[in-house]
Amino acid sequence: MSDGLPRVVAHRGVHGEPDGPRENTLAAVRAALDAGVEWIEIDVRVCRDGAVVLLHDPTLARLWGDPRAVVDVPWEEVRTLGGGDRRVPLLREALDLVAGTGATLLVDVDDPEVALPAAHVVAQGPADARTAWCGHPESMRRVREVVPDAAIWTPWYAVEPPTPEELDGVALVNTQHLLVGEAFVAAVHAAGAEVAVWTVDDAAQAAHLARIGVDSITTNDVVTVRRALQEGTVDERARQAAVAFELAQHAAEATAAARRDGVRTVETKSGPADHVTEVDRDIEHWVRAVLTAQFPDHDVVGEEFGGTGSGERPCWYLDPIDGTANLANGFPWTSFSLALVEGGRPVVGVVLDPVADGDAGPVPVLAVAGRGVTRAGQPVSAPPSTGPDPLAGAMAVTELDGARAWQGLHELLDALGRRHCTLRIPGSGTASLAGVALGRGVAAIVHRYSPLDHGAAALVVAEAGGTVLDGTGRPSLHPVGGPIVVGADERAARALWREWYEARALTLGL
Repeated sequence: MSDGLPRVVAHRGVHGEPDGPRENTLAAVRAALDAGVEWIEIDVRVCRDGAVVLLHDPTLARLWGDPRAVVDVPWEEVRTLGGGDRRVPLLREALDLVAGTGATLLVDVDDPEVALPAAHVVAQGPADARTAWCGHPESMRRVREVVPDAAIWTPWYAVEPPTPEELDGVALVNTQHLLVGEAFVAAVHAAGAEVAVWTVDDAAQAAHLARIGVDSITTNDVVTVRRALQEGTVDERARQAAVAFELAQHAAEATAAARRDGVRTVETKSGPADHVTEVDRDIEHWVRAVLTAQFPDHDVVGEEFGGTGSGERPCWYLDPIDGTANLANGFPWTSFSLALVEGGRPVVGVVLDPVADGDAGPVPVLAVAGRGVTRAGQPVSAPPSTGPDPLAGAMAVTELDGARAWQGLHELLDALGRRHCTLRIPGSGTASLAGVALGRGVAAIVHRYSPLDHGAAALVVAEAGGTVLDGTGRPSLHPVGGPIVVGADERAARALWREWYEARALTLGL
């Protein structure tokens, strides 16, 4: 761009309900034009009678409440969904709308079967309607059959940049923004090509991508991204949190799919009760790839593939699925834990709340040191304990030592019973600790702290206003080598810690 900033591409037009237009409608395209956006991404599908329409999903369910695949519905029916310029439009109508404006429609073709019909519409459309193409590699090949001089945004799906041979003749590489680091951009630029990324809605990440030389940013939030690019300031902590949140969303989708479709291969590690699945490994592979690209000066330690923290560099600790035994046995109570530890304490943490909202999968819970906690974007505060005895009539939570009781667990169970406090063992230390911040138990204890499983949860509890103690009863968010006790407030945490301490002493004969 002339101002030296990346081009901003309006993803599916400028849209946003309830007040704004619906995505992929003429209203969304017009809103983008009115906002001065020069690049507008749209998605295309084909109706039963061959009409090419603007629609992202293969079905009409998400936007229009109709479960049918659009390919099974004739255009005469599809056109009745919505009204005026807020209905499902034809691709030809969108071309007419941008013709002569100087704006470019970036036509995203996910399904190769749609490529030829869409290309024919563009070839027969207004000569002054500017277009470019992105999507499935086979779709791009078919588009060139009809439009030989088509501007193609070459798709790329790996964290490693294309080789010089792969970049030969390529003008622009289009990829997921989490995969793009400074080395990626440098390699593509060295070959004379540009880098485009999708889909970026976070201001800090947008500013960071501009700083490392990305040429094009596709976004759902044109206003936020434009402002971020103009200001050029990168809030690194906010960026770390945004990346962690997106990784948790990916884990939530993978976990929900595994619950719905099955976990595929299940193996064991140290014993029959120590499970690992393909889902664990797939999630960890993705998280590691992203963290390595986004934060090359950080260490990464994971449950499945190990690693070490230098103690001097920031370190990400990851458990892709905490509660794999539950997942492998069809028990829907698992979590995800990702914590960034700096200077001996967690500063960013994200976990998954196993309790879904409606038909959605597990819900990300994000904590940032000094900035609080959100669940699905809403602030979280731990509900305080009540009554003269914070444990009486309440619920405490713990976890086993693998498949066995840890030393003192039976004595703790008896002691809590005498105080009319119920003890639960759900099967995920991450969810058990973090759940206290969400009102799922007044206190929780895990007999041996691990930053892989518990670092993020500790930060969630603390930022929600709860209390986190180590084995000596002192406040600590990173109690390496001992137990971790959390409470909705200090009263609850100290009450559970005292019962644990006395149960341990009784077990050891102290």
